[in-house]
Amino acid sequence: MAVPITPVEPGDVVRLKKPHPCGTNEWRIVRAGMDVMLECLGCGRKVRLVRYEFDRRFRGFVSRARSGGPSAEE
Repeated sequence: MAVPITPVEPGDVVRLKKPHPCGTNEWRIVRAGMDVMLECLGCGRKVRLVRYEFDRRFRGFVSRARSGGPSAEE
């Protein structure tokens, strides 16, 4: 079964499946591409996950960096 690719941007805050050892499971996206660099919002540790592993552990967005759709004026 294929894991769908989650569209993320730097600045998004996401929730992952398991908590970090510091106790939080919320992470800020620092870089996205073939691998995803994340910064723990609890302790500030940065980790890098290959894209497949990130998509498998992803559970949802806490907040987005900016809205992805066009504005109401357009």
